[in-house]
Amino acid sequence: MTAKKNQEQLQIRIDADTKAKAKKILDGLGMDMSSAVKIFLHQVIITRNFPCEIRDENGFTLNKAEVLRESVVSAKQNSKTFTKGSSLIKDALKD
Repeated sequence: MTAKKNQEQLQIRIDADTKAKAKKILDGLGMDMSSAVKIFLHQVIITRNFPCEIRDENGFTLNKAEVLRESVVSAKQNSKTFTKGSSLIKDALKD
């Protein structure tokens, strides 16, 4: 019973949709929400950092998303157009 004396309560607010989606995934893993949060916090302590990669809705890490955005801007600024596929292939093989 001494372990309970050392316990603290943590309350968080989160929208119902996020909670329901996370709960469904965690249930599939055989884990409850409380255990998942405990594991997350232990990983923060172990890694002394945020313990996972943050990704956007397309699955890209924030760094990869930025590289992609920069590539799109660069491509638009340095774009070439071709009227025939053969011209495209010749240009691609030049390098």
